[in-house]
Amino acid sequence: MKTPTNRLTAPFFVSTLTTVLAGLSLVTLTSAASPYELDPAHMAGLLDDQLAEELGHDASAPLANDATFLRRASLDIVGRVPTPEETTRFCLDPDSDKRRHIVDQLLDDSAYGMNWSRYWRDVILYRRSDEKALVSYRSVADYLQAAFNENLPWNEIATAFITAKGDAKENGATGLIMSQMARPEETVGEISRILTGIQIQCAQCHDHPTDEWTREQFHELAAFFPRVGVRRNRTGGDKQNRSFIIFANDTSHARRRKNNNNRRQPSLEHTMPNLDDPTAPGTPMEPVFFLTGRRLKAATMDAERREKLATWITNEENPWFAIAIVNRIWSELVGRGFYEPVDDLGPDRDCVAPKTLETLKNAFVYSGYNLKWLFRTVMATNVYQSESNTRQPTSEPTFAASTPQRLRGDQLFEAITAALVVHPQSDRRFADRGNGRAIKSPRGIFNATFGFDPSDPRSEITDSIPQALALMNSPIINGLINVRRPELRQLLVQTQDDGDLVYELYLRMLAREPTRAEEKQATRYLHEVGNRAEATEDLIWALVNSTEFRHKR
Repeated sequence: MKTPTNRLTAPFFVSTLTTVLAGLSLVTLTSAASPYELDPAHMAGLLDDQLAEELGHDASAPLANDATFLRRASLDIVGRVPTPEETTRFCLDPDSDKRRHIVDQLLDDSAYGMNWSRYWRDVILYRRSDEKALVSYRSVADYLQAAFNENLPWNEIATAFITAKGDAKENGATGLIMSQMARPEETVGEISRILTGIQIQCAQCHDHPTDEWTREQFHELAAFFPRVGVRRNRTGGDKQNRSFIIFANDTSHARRRKNNNNRRQPSLEHTMPNLDDPTAPGTPMEPVFFLTGRRLKAATMDAERREKLATWITNEENPWFAIAIVNRIWSELVGRGFYEPVDDLGPDRDCVAPKTLETLKNAFVYSGYNLKWLFRTVMATNVYQSESNTRQPTSEPTFAASTPQRLRGDQLFEAITAALVVHPQSDRRFADRGNGRAIKSPRGIFNATFGFDPSDPRSEITDSIPQALALMNSPIINGLINVRRPELRQLLVQTQDDGDLVYELYLRMLAREPTRAEEKQATRYLHEVGNRAEATEDLIWALVNSTEFRHKR
């Protein structure tokens, strides 16, 4: 069969990458006087070297081929699969440094901010205490999308979430507080879990069962937030479009209810309930940050309380802030974190390769909490660029290879619409608008069906019957897999050779060329069915429902 002109002229091959170690030492990293942009490639080489030494094995499997790397990087950074043209161009590019260049290019794409804003939106809102919190669904994503694309330092983003005020629909930084309806105990529990990776909320009613944190330390942390409240914004719009305002009140309320969760009337100070007598006033608590012991006086105004808390959380004196984000991003990219789960860290938890994590954490801090630097560095490691292996049991060597991960709901939706040539920006049916979970748009329905808490270990996330039925029988999917649609009809008309058609389908759906066995089987199916259009729809349906399509490899 004649090779079509748009096929790769050489088979996909395993790329080789020479890592040049920077000669940097931990002394260099920890003695820097100011933020310093460490070279990502050099830093990646140092991390690979330390992993091999620390774990006692070669830290990486053979490198993945170019097509696999491109699909992986595209899904990780911009949340979509590459187009056939992008895959072909990248695989034929002879530049030995093309992987670094494509990572830079993807990070400069505005879709980078969109993809990761959706990730963090779900981290913040998935464990919401009240459905009213979903009023901030869109604003959280909008705020984070702009922040990530502008490459704001992570400590600035975290500070904005801790100190935010205003309308939840307009100021997305209020989302973390809004997600817990400004209740002090729930709010500080989520701030600690998300920003430091430590689940101190387990010490709310008793000393932590598996960590060193005490009940007093939890309520001292809650004492940073008693003056914060949430009230309905009653100005303008009908009831359906009204929002909520996060506000602070530093004046007393003579008729305030005893229930500390009445956030329309915040209290001046936080009290730790008396477990022996719930009707008793409780013990007044002063604000103290449990990780460093930094404290404020009880009479401190709200603005200073939250500003100080933000400073103490994000300061280098608290190592867990940087460890939490470095561990989380590493886990998302590589498939497994130094700590698992990514939101249950602490001095009493086991860490894989702690020296390597410390090196990466120090470098991230001295990069100025630069998230794009963190992506460039991790994605330059051999661990990230290696062929993926199935998730190993705990007895197997860790970080010997990249680990396959199931796509998030929004990534899977983007993969389907991109592969089937749908443009969400121009087709309102597929736009990311409104609540995103409650609305009956294709994207909203998809997110509701395939969404999951991003903080949960991927090994614990399993497929469900509704998800399988949605992919097999969904009117949304079936409507897209229809060769009467102009985009697919054009593909059939322009690609008369069955072998070429199979090649194009694999390139569109899986971002790779088919194996010889796959091409032979698919071509035979096209001949056996007799109806080329119907057989093409069947092949697309089979690829969409494949495990490979639903995972990042």
